[in-house]
Amino acid sequence: MENPLGALRASVDRLHALTTGLDDDQLIAQSYCDDWSIAQVLSHLGSGAVISRRGLQDVMAGTATPDDFNQSVWDEWNAKSPRAQADDALAADEALAQALEAVDEAERARLTFSWGPMSLGFNDMFGLRLNEHVFHTWDIAVMFDDAARLLGDATGLVVDNLSLIARFSGRPDGQDRTIDIQTTDPGREVALRLSADGVELGPGEPGQAPELELPAEALSRLIYGRLDPDHTPAFTDDAALLDTLRAVFPGP
Repeated sequence: MENPLGALRASVDRLHALTTGLDDDQLIAQSYCDDWSIAQVLSHLGSGAVISRRGLQDVMAGTATPDDFNQSVWDEWNAKSPRAQADDALAADEALAQALEAVDEAERARLTFSWGPMSLGFNDMFGLRLNEHVFHTWDIAVMFDDAARLLGDATGLVVDNLSLIARFSGRPDGQDRTIDIQTTDPGREVALRLSADGVELGPGEPGQAPELELPAEALSRLIYGRLDPDHTPAFTDDAALLDTLRAVFPGP
């Protein structure tokens, strides 16, 4: 993945602009995520920032993060009031962004992070933070603006980093078919393969006539389960196919 830090900085700034100054009633209002208020979305991003920053520090120092560290952070943040969740999240989010930006290119090239069974380089590891940050920021933004979209700088990186997410977020529906998709802004040709065994998203065949054409940010939200009919931009195809894919990617 390309360096995600510029896009992450833009998303951090957007989140801060959206949420700084929200009153207590707004913080406990529903976010796009069914089970979370706006404060709880911020808490998720804040606790994740604390965990990510500790992970960065430990990898750079060559030390192991304690096994119980993540759970201790989640317990601490779950116990905070909505106001504290929001205020502390913005502080932790900014602290992580600054810590990432302080790592020079030579250091980034040598760092390796464990993510489940995989080993990831700096850009891939914090590309996952970018994905999470961009979508959860949208979860808040869309509650104030039905026309909210993903940031353009982030979309170009996110749309090229959907394959891994699609394998986890997709729910096989018994169909066995390949759907060719073309995106705009930026333009991509991808193939979505559905089977009884799972869901796979990969490069499409050049020149293949697409069955579905839509903006790249909309495809990204589809894979993350955030493309309901009320928040779908103009697309080319019949609505039934998009409904099928919404069921494959049910989201939060």
